[in-house]
Amino acid sequence: MAPTVPQLRTLLAVVDSGSFTSAAQLLGVSQSSVSRTLRALEEDIGGILLDRERANAPTVLAGEVIPHARAAVAALDALDGSMRARSGVPEGRVRLGAVPTVCQGLVPGLLTVWAARLPKVEVSLFEGDDDEIPEWLENGTVDAAILVDPHPDPPGSVVVGADEYCAVVRRDHPLAGEERIPLRELHEDGLIVNTGGCENEVRRIHAKAGMPFEMRQRVRELATLIVMVQEGVGVAIMPGLGAAMLPDELQMVPLEPTLGRRLVLSGPANRAWNPLAEALVGALRAR
Repeated sequence: MAPTVPQLRTLLAVVDSGSFTSAAQLLGVSQSSVSRTLRALEEDIGGILLDRERANAPTVLAGEVIPHARAAVAALDALDGSMRARSGVPEGRVRLGAVPTVCQGLVPGLLTVWAARLPKVEVSLFEGDDDEIPEWLENGTVDAAILVDPHPDPPGSVVVGADEYCAVVRRDHPLAGEERIPLRELHEDGLIVNTGGCENEVRRIHAKAGMPFEMRQRVRELATLIVMVQEGVGVAIMPGLGAAMLPDELQMVPLEPTLGRRLVLSGPANRAWNPLAEALVGALRAR
């Protein structure tokens, strides 16, 4: 028997949220309903999709099923959005992907604009790193995304912001009061690098300065990087919008040399846009 749309939505909800409980809350059903639906899907497909003994980790079979599930659900959501759009009033849920610094420093203001101009549209935020967001956009995990420096800008997209990379130091650091911190001087304290989003750009800044890339620690999560700087392990480089993530003990100072980045809101390139993604872009163009 072919999988049903509710079955595919349930599978994706568990995979994306990480648990049956969270998936049930997301779908507005009971946890037992989620369990029954997934069991039925596994029976229809003829194999186990989630390893219950490993925190419901997707199996090899699930790895084959999930891309098709995302494509099918994304297509149906786009069709549903198109039908709703015929009423003239955008309505429904749209999934938006963005990196953490953008989620913290830019998205709250955009949500305010969308709430005022698109009161019947619910924006669900998906936070990921620089490599994940474009992939999520193309595989249907999200309907729209704020891309970092796309080349070229996708057709129909809109620029929503820009910032530049800055040094992050403790407020009691000797260079905290400088107008700009030279990259060479920043290195004296040991550089902590975030692999989940900024490392490639930090390498480019070193190349621009004609310096070898060196670091003291490499971490994946920005939250870990921030705690390490806070504890005096070293210093860091982050996009300017990341200032919204910093505790009071830390300060962001312009860096010399630096790089700028452009932030672009877009839908997918490999399929028709969800009309609600188009509505998000349209609302910002109309500001």
